Amino acid sequence: MNDDVRNIVLGMLAAAISAALGWLARTYLWKRKLRRKQAFFGLPENSESLLVVNRDPATSEPAVHRFDVFALLELSALIKDCGAHVQVVTQDTAQQGFGERTEFCVGGPGSNRRMVAHMQAMLPGVRVNVDPEPGPDRGAFQIGTEHYRLEPGVTEYVLLARLTVGQHRQTRPVFLFCGQRAITNQAATRYLARDHERLARKHGNNTFVLLLKVINSQAYGPDVVELVADVTRIAQTPLPTPAPPRNSHRANS
Repeated sequence: MNDDVRNIVLGMLAAAISAALGWLARTYLWKRKLRRKQAFFGLPENSESLLVVNRDPATSEPAVHRFDVFALLELSALIKDCGAHVQVVTQDTAQQGFGERTEFCVGGPGSNRRMVAHMQAMLPGVRVNVDPEPGPDRGAFQIGTEHYRLEPGVTEYVLLARLTVGQHRQTRPVFLFCGQRAITNQAATRYLARDHERLARKHGNNTFVLLLKVINSQAYGPDVVELVADVTRIAQTPLPTPAPPRNSHRANS
């Protein structure tokens, strides 16, 4: 073997080794990224999850708003990426306990009774005006002492929450997408899909409750979203009980 042939063989071996090392490094990084994603969503390989579907309050028949359907599709893609399985149930048939399977619950309390139960149990500092009569406070959020009114198509709000109970490693989280309108539910799912790595770095696998604002949805759809505040502590603190009215009538002597 002359020098030229030996150099060619050595070059090919070096290229093969470099390619193998590069492939191993990429595989390791991809698997580490996947494990972090699975841990954040509580979705290890082949695990089961629950997707709770709300109903469209604008119709008398059982139906799902098209923006909520889009939200469900985005969540289904996230679940599939983690290698997990999903069961879709309606809001009036979901009866499992908390923490058994990762749950994604979509829709405000006016369209999802499962959301009502979660908020009463874990977000006592949040109230949503579900009065069906038109008015300036219809659909408004109260979080602590702050109020957030709905301006349809202009300024709309949605709560994105990751909730856990207890410290057991096998406890699965519940994700809430509680919006003032269906398009805000989709905006929250899209925000989660886009920013879950940043959220995992900031919050780890802990509970968080974020208030998001959807801007000019009539022009931009669910794409322009701003973080208003992290309201985790406030949302978990019960609202003060209103003082009973004073009796202005003196007792007869």
